[in-house]
Amino acid sequence: MGVVSTEADQATGSLISSKDRAAFEYADDIVSEYRLTSDSLPQEGVPAGKYFHFRWTSHTVYPGVTSSVYLYLPHVAEEVNSVNLLVCLDGLDYVGEHCRATTVLDNLVHRGEIPMTIGLFVNPGENGPGNPLYGGQTNRSVEYNTVSGEFARFLVEELFPVVRTKVRLTDDPEGRVVCGFSSGGAAALTAAFYRPDEFGNVISHCGSFINILGASNLPSMVRREPRKPIRIWHQSGARDADIIFGSIPIANRDLDAALRYRRYDSMFVFGTGGHTLRHGGAVFPETLRWIFRDQVEGK
Repeated sequence: MGVVSTEADQATGSLISSKDRAAFEYADDIVSEYRLTSDSLPQEGVPAGKYFHFRWTSHTVYPGVTSSVYLYLPHVAEEVNSVNLLVCLDGLDYVGEHCRATTVLDNLVHRGEIPMTIGLFVNPGENGPGNPLYGGQTNRSVEYNTVSGEFARFLVEELFPVVRTKVRLTDDPEGRVVCGFSSGGAAALTAAFYRPDEFGNVISHCGSFINILGASNLPSMVRREPRKPIRIWHQSGARDADIIFGSIPIANRDLDAALRYRRYDSMFVFGTGGHTLRHGGAVFPETLRWIFRDQVEGK
């Protein structure tokens, strides 16, 4: 399977139930109406940027846990006085064929449709306790499904200093986006909810706002607490996963209602797809335009 297996791949075959395995298979919408547009494909005359890869072993937040991290700088990003930042969790999924996030950044920045924005593609910790019930051996569930400020602290205190060795990163949270798929979508909202002083924007694709280490609490937390200065775009679909931890389509509708109740600047897009990046990736350029819509001159 493709991206749909992000959750299931954390599991051993003996632990995930046959019912949930079937749910993930149904949610893998291989035959899809969603396709990448020219905004997501290499264009003549658009210069490519630079990749920097580093291995990071956490020393404070997740001691001893190692992650693979990629930093992408569109052309001339190093020369700009202040650059925006897009953080993508499960980073390699976002640079893959269903989203091509680095190409999107190249095209939109080159045409002036979004401000200069660099990409930080963060993969989950490779050693950890795995996923509740499903098992596995990574730290992904701890990082992404735990409802606390710890993952935001990991990004800000451990990875941002590395970013600053390459570019002049904006201090304005409105210029920072945290983005994720599935449990990564829950992590994106959690990071901004706890640290709106650092992250002013959230993009969630098929966000797992369901009962994995408490992520199901996020919609009710949005309702109960005063509105945070966060702009939120989230997406799900009719074939999204319905598993033992909860129904992701229902959870996203619940989040949408909570965001509207608190009058957040939010956008919920519900389609026909499943638990993949095919829909989210197809509309990713338009999503970034929406996020940065008031930061482009003349717009």
